[in-house]
Amino acid sequence: MVVYNSGLCRSFFMPCGKILEDCLIIKLHRLTCCIFKIIAIKKTLMQQNVHSIRPFVGAENFDISRRFYRDLGFEEVVLSPGMCLFRTGTVGFYLQDAYVKDWIDNTMVFMEVENVDSFWDELQVLDLPSKYKGVRYSPIRTLDWGKECFVHDPSGVLWHFGQFSKK
Repeated sequence: MVVYNSGLCRSFFMPCGKILEDCLIIKLHRLTCCIFKIIAIKKTLMQQNVHSIRPFVGAENFDISRRFYRDLGFEEVVLSPGMCLFRTGTVGFYLQDAYVKDWIDNTMVFMEVENVDSFWDELQVLDLPSKYKGVRYSPIRTLDWGKECFVHDPSGVLWHFGQFSKK
């Protein structure tokens, strides 16, 4: 006999996959209760007030990345020797002293800005590519949803800085 336990309900199956006939009604009742409990839990979780979402970003060279993000205008809060919170206004992300090439090469972060044109102008003045090896900019692109420009950080993380079109 195979036992499946979801933590909310328990169903017993024969190895062939058939429910034991003498327990069919009880099992259907338990299954129905499980479905309603799962729906109730999903509703409860989805009604929570979310305060923030903060991605974890790795760094090939932690100290260089820390300087880069400070120069980009983020405020740094040191949490431990290998982790910092970088924030601006009410948004932020965690920079950690961890580097896995495949992870970093596939990390992208989108940050919505009020005015991408002004952001681009300020970015040009910072001239971060001349200060940090590997940093590069890609100019503003206009798309059907809005506009965005791109910045690769010193480790290779791709940042999208965008502005959504007003409807």
